[in-house]
Amino acid sequence: MWFLDSGFIVLVIPAMIFALYAQNKVRRIYGHYSRISSRNRLKGSEVARLLLDKDGLDHIQVLQTQGYLTDHYDPRAGVVRLSPQVYNDNSLAALGIAAHEVGHAIQHRNGYVPLGIRNSIIPLANFGSRAAFPLFFMGFLFGGELGFLMDVGIAVFLFAVLFQTITMPVEFNASKRAVAILEDGGYLSGEELAGAKQVLNAAALTYVAALAVALAQLFRLLMLRGRD
Repeated sequence: MWFLDSGFIVLVIPAMIFALYAQNKVRRIYGHYSRISSRNRLKGSEVARLLLDKDGLDHIQVLQTQGYLTDHYDPRAGVVRLSPQVYNDNSLAALGIAAHEVGHAIQHRNGYVPLGIRNSIIPLANFGSRAAFPLFFMGFLFGGELGFLMDVGIAVFLFAVLFQTITMPVEFNASKRAVAILEDGGYLSGEELAGAKQVLNAAALTYVAALAVALAQLFRLLMLRGRD
């Protein structure tokens, strides 16, 4: 059964277990700190607005988006989009996440190179994620003249791996900026700041897990290719 090859069992399954652990940790830590209100009582949307204005980014909008923890910075529209859980809440978790997205806006303004690389390869990464496995396993199963599709699948999947790799410094840097601007502005300090930092660290672990899964899948494809 090709879908239960040794690479899948030894590499991919442990990486997926790690990813599930990371997701569970985010839910647990976010759940805890979303129930602790900040002493300043400012909502995530208000803190994001104040931080942007303080950094000369008053042209960046702060808008509410739909979904659960779908917070992101949209560089094309110049908008920090916050989920309802962050936009309307004054919890330590909300303030940490809001500041993290402002961190991305600051990265964009400063021309942070890894962010620019990540944004530029998003279309290729999305294509690689969708097309790599159908292409590879067509070549793997049918072989012959279609065998070259295995190499094509691996090649396009490299863009997905590159995206996950470059995401690491982008997200860690945004979290580092978030902690600094929250502390410098006096919005959080002491145990409150430590709580927000825990939320951001837990979120960062999911990016580590995503990279681990991508690398495991890549090595699995290379192992299967080597058998051919």
